[in-house]
Amino acid sequence: MASYATRVRADIARWRDAGLIDASTAAALTGDVAAHERASLSFGSILAMMAALLFGAAILIFVASNWDAIPRLVRVAALFAAILAGYVGGAVLKTRDHAAIGEALWIIAAAAFGGSIALIGQMYHLSGDEASALVTWGAGTALAAVALRSNPLTVAAVGIADAWLFLNGSEFYWHPGFPDFFIVAAIVLFVASFWTQSQAARHLIILSIVFYLFMRAIDHDHETLRIAIPLVIVSALVFAASVFAGDPIDKVLQLGGRLPLHALFGFLTGLAMVQFELADGNTYNGGFAIASIVALAGIVAAIMLAGRESRGLRWLAYAGFAFELAIIYSVTLQSMLDTAGFFLAAAVLLGILALAIIRIEKRMRMPAGTGATT
Repeated sequence: MASYATRVRADIARWRDAGLIDASTAAALTGDVAAHERASLSFGSILAMMAALLFGAAILIFVASNWDAIPRLVRVAALFAAILAGYVGGAVLKTRDHAAIGEALWIIAAAAFGGSIALIGQMYHLSGDEASALVTWGAGTALAAVALRSNPLTVAAVGIADAWLFLNGSEFYWHPGFPDFFIVAAIVLFVASFWTQSQAARHLIILSIVFYLFMRAIDHDHETLRIAIPLVIVSALVFAASVFAGDPIDKVLQLGGRLPLHALFGFLTGLAMVQFELADGNTYNGGFAIASIVALAGIVAAIMLAGRESRGLRWLAYAGFAFELAIIYSVTLQSMLDTAGFFLAAAVLLGILALAIIRIEKRMRMPAGTGATT
């Protein structure tokens, strides 16, 4: 699929040929697009990055397989040399216009740092657990990302924080209490992402916060509704704000106009938690029906308000609609009449809403000064 810059250039050429703009304006617009176009990775750069990653993995595996045969001092020196070589070598390559390979070396250095924590801890029998090692690894990667202003390292730091959240929240690593410290780490990384210019990290952090709330609701069964309902309300408010005041908000958050997509994801996730909680052991639950109607209405509203500008939002809305049909059917499976009745009521409500929207859109498209026909 053609990139945004390619489509804009094609539009500029079409506008110039149609006489909508003159040649000088077309040239100025084309130059502005070229100046702000993000440099894409060439196929050679991608292969070079993959080769660097495989080379680093080969080194680490070779060292691990011969770990017992290598003297202890040489082991430590080799680990620190790998970290230093990765960071310094990546910085040198970045300054010589080899950004892709430089970033790959930084990722290798971050991976070597994580491996060093585990291997040195094992070698010297240091006290601590795997969760603490992940925290140290994530903090070191985040510091490196800030120092080097690295977009990929910021994403890697968020990924390590997510792994720590999952392993602690799912009790894979035993740890007293729920890992609420993740929220502090997420805020710090979100702020750092502006310095490192990592929009991808900001997207991942927002999704990770929704995942944190989901994990907390699972861990605290009695608090599911107290977590899910505020998530639904806040997500709906964020969606409304992003639609009606999107430009000022996006200038602050710098999410590329995708905040409505995240808000819809949080809205659907919260409602799914509400539905599962209310449907548990009670097929004829009025609260479940209300939650389902709210979900369907929210999906329609999201498509109507922001679906035109975002293909991703439309696909998420379609997936959410399919999920709603599946969960409604599964909950009301004991009575086909209940299922048919709910679907019929939902179809009538959506049909009435669609007719109202169509009439409103027709009135909005009418030329000014033209009265409505009867």
